[in-house]
Amino acid sequence: MIFDTGLSGLQAASNQLSIVGNNIANSSTVGFKGSRALFADVYANSFYGSSNAIGDGVNMVAVQQSFAQGDISFTNNSLDLAINGSGFFVLNDNGAPIYSRAGSFTVNNQGYIVNEFGQNLTGLLANNGVIGSLQGNLQLNTSSINPSATT
Repeated sequence: MIFDTGLSGLQAASNQLSIVGNNIANSSTVGFKGSRALFADVYANSFYGSSNAIGDGVNMVAVQQSFAQGDISFTNNSLDLAINGSGFFVLNDNGAPIYSRAGSFTVNNQGYIVNEFGQNLTGLLANNGVIGSLQGNLQLNTSSINPSATT
């Protein structure tokens, strides 16, 4: 039993090192949010119902992802976006909504704003320059636009 208590500590430390390693490996990934391990005590059950049960080790109960604000840096891509504060980009993945904080976007051959996985960025659609209440895939109009003088 004492050996199991020590092994639980080694297993918990190993799990935490895996999480730290993942954080380090992805530190330069656009939109990556780090994680941390959450631990809990494991108490031994007393056969006689004693309230002085000795601990039986540790257990990793969850991996908590951080959604803290990251650094905002400027790029040469005019479609690179950032969220300052809380919130997510809503993407369309073949009809399923996907939420992401990664804002690296491009335009595909049909004019839709997409991420590196081809998922469409969604937002409120405009009709003749007026933003409406309908949400859909954002598409840039690449047709010729008639010039008009500014006022």
